[in-house]
Amino acid sequence: LKRADGLSDRITDVDSSLRVGARVVMADLITDERIRRHFPALVEAARVVGSMQIRHRATLAGNICNASPAADTAPALLVYGALVNVIGRSGARRVPVVDFFTGPGKTVLAPDEMVAAIDLPMPAVPVGAAFGRLTRRRGVDLASLNVCCLVTPSGKARIALGAVAPRPVLIQEDDGDAMMDRVMAQSSPISDVRASREYRTAMLPVFIRRTLQIAKDRLQRARA
Repeated sequence: LKRADGLSDRITDVDSSLRVGARVVMADLITDERIRRHFPALVEAARVVGSMQIRHRATLAGNICNASPAADTAPALLVYGALVNVIGRSGARRVPVVDFFTGPGKTVLAPDEMVAAIDLPMPAVPVGAAFGRLTRRRGVDLASLNVCCLVTPSGKARIALGAVAPRPVLIQEDDGDAMMDRVMAQSSPISDVRASREYRTAMLPVFIRRTLQIAKDRLQRARA
C-alpha cells in the first residue's frame, strides 16, 4: 500500500462526508478530532483493534478487507452508513459497506480491485452511538461478539453485530426497543475457540441492551 500511487494517508472533508484514505492507520483515526466528534463509536471500535503497536500499522481499509466476521470496526461502519470507494482496472465505484461483505474472508472486491478510501457521511441530525464487545480476556483478543448501536431523535435505531453470523449484520427499525426479535432471527452464532454458540446466544441480548442504552444516553446529552 505504501508504494501504491493515489492512496491517501489523510482524513479529508469531501462534500458532506469525512473521507478516510486507505493508508490511514487506526492510531490516526482514533486521534482525529473530527472522527472523535462525529463518529465516537468508530473510535471506540478502533481502540480495541489489536495492540498499540498494531494500531500504528493497521488501517481501517485493511480491517474491512480482511472481512473477518468479528472485525471490530465493521459494526460501527455499518451503523454510520459508510461507503467504500473501490478502484480497479475498469474504473472506480462506491459500495455501501452493508453490501461490501459477502462471507467469512470474502468481499465484493474483484481480483484487480482495491479499497481507495472509506467515506463517512456526516450525521444530518444529532445521534447517539456506542460500541461494545465481549472477549475471553482483557487486553488483546478477538471479539466473541461485538455490537454497535445508533439511535436518532425520531426514535429510529440501527444495530450492527459482529461474530454472530458469517458476515457483519445490520438491522434497522423504527422502534429500537422492538428490534430484539429481528436481531436474534438474523444472528446465527457458531461455537469456536472463543465462545460456544449457546454462550454467544445468551450474551447477545445483554450486550445489545447495554450498548443501546449507552447510545440513548449519549443522544440525550447531545440534545441537552
